[in-house]
Amino acid sequence: METQKTAVKKYSCKICDASFKNQTTLVGHMKKHTESKNLYSCQICDFSGSSNSKLVQHLRTHTGDKPHPCNVCDASFAQKSALVSHLRTHSGERPYSCTECGYAFTQKSALVSHRRTHTGERPFSCQVCHAAFSRRDTLAAHVRTHTGEKPFACDVCGVAFSEKSSVFKHMQVHSGTKPHVCTVCDSSFSQRNRLVAHMRLHTQEKPYACQVCALTFSRADILVAHSRTHSGERPYSCHVCNLSFSQKSTSVKHMRTHTGIKPFNCEVCGSSFTQKSGFVKHLQKHALEN
Repeated sequence: METQKTAVKKYSCKICDASFKNQTTLVGHMKKHTESKNLYSCQICDFSGSSNSKLVQHLRTHTGDKPHPCNVCDASFAQKSALVSHLRTHSGERPYSCTECGYAFTQKSALVSHRRTHTGERPFSCQVCHAAFSRRDTLAAHVRTHTGEKPFACDVCGVAFSEKSSVFKHMQVHSGTKPHVCTVCDSSFSQRNRLVAHMRLHTQEKPYACQVCALTFSRADILVAHSRTHSGERPYSCHVCNLSFSQKSTSVKHMRTHTGIKPFNCEVCGSSFTQKSGFVKHLQKHALEN
């Protein structure tokens, strides 16, 4: 004999196991599985979404509409989720913590990317040279070393960069603001993550481990640079002579052999040098003379 419960909901969906009290309701439910998931189409581009709300969010990429303003600063955002993440930059909240090293993040996606520094996973590959990366944005920045594209420009002087982070670094030249101060040695930084990395010089913490030789590092970018000693990857190419380098700093030094720029100037005799090492040796000669 059927129980009252099974009699009430005896029509079951074979796809998701949901059950209903009559066949009509089941048929209506099945349409969610069988109908197209892209019913809402953009009239400007080829985008289509499964709901009107997704289409509305997409249209903001065309209109530039940002209806979610920050009540602390002048920033505004197209999506509420982006505003929620941004507000953590004011509150200092970092709800997503790494179980390996304890480092915390404001966004879950940042934690997912960070975990790959421990696992060594590199799911994003360059189609030109097949170099692999742990983050999609790192791959995008790498691809620009092949294309020469520099999409990020300084609003003050117009200098362009291939990486967005380079614009923020460059802006220090104009603003000079460094609000994040070390409580140990009074060093100051324009970005909080740089202060966090700096503090490891005092604590000797090195949470980033190489999966090949087990060397550990205080910063993720240093680990990435080190890993190239094993992989042989050389993502920084000279557009003049096509030589390539494993580290950006080496590439910058090399470019001076083409440009002739000598940024290191001796205040004693006026000599200038392309490399800091040569400049240091030169200063030592002055010291011996005295």
